[in-house]
Amino acid sequence: MNVWQFMSQNRTEVLELTLEHLWLVGVSMALAVLIGIPLGILITRWPKLNKPVLGGANIIQTVPSLALFGFLLPVPWIGERADRLAILALTLYALLPLIRNTYTGIRGVDRAVVEAGRGMGMTDRQLLFQVELPLALGVIIAGVRVATVISVGLATIAAAIGAGGLGEFIFRGLAMVSNQLILVGAIPAAALAMLADVSLGWLEKRLAPH
Repeated sequence: MNVWQFMSQNRTEVLELTLEHLWLVGVSMALAVLIGIPLGILITRWPKLNKPVLGGANIIQTVPSLALFGFLLPVPWIGERADRLAILALTLYALLPLIRNTYTGIRGVDRAVVEAGRGMGMTDRQLLFQVELPLALGVIIAGVRVATVISVGLATIAAAIGAGGLGEFIFRGLAMVSNQLILVGAIPAAALAMLADVSLGWLEKRLAPH
């Protein structure tokens, strides 16, 4: 039996694990956007926080995913449920590209445009929401794109702690020394990553300032 036959005969399980995978990625990305973009904005307003915030996000990226899961296990409430733990870990991993791209996008806005807005009497808040963020949106979406693709790949590791997702097939295949099972998990995960990359890449081009 080849990979496609197996996927066809077990399509219900494949679909369930794919939906679990999407749920883990979707929730973690929503949290990362809610945390990362405001942090990126914050360090454009308070440059002294630049090194601590970006440094902290960089350190998280250097920690191996399984080690991070292990560090988070003793955390009260979070460590009690595998899905909560996986979502927290994925959120932390997604922060760096979001913070960095938000910062870079806003700092990359032409200063002449900002000064022109200030000369028109716009407040700092108005400049941020009416000038800087709209012009930086393409760069910010690029950060969301990178973070999403990273999260889709890392979510496969979540199966190691029982959080579900397409990694279930991969770890099952490793335990049974079955390339077929590994591919059943790897192919849909790769397809999801490519779909996210293409979709967000299209959105990035649409929102880039002309």
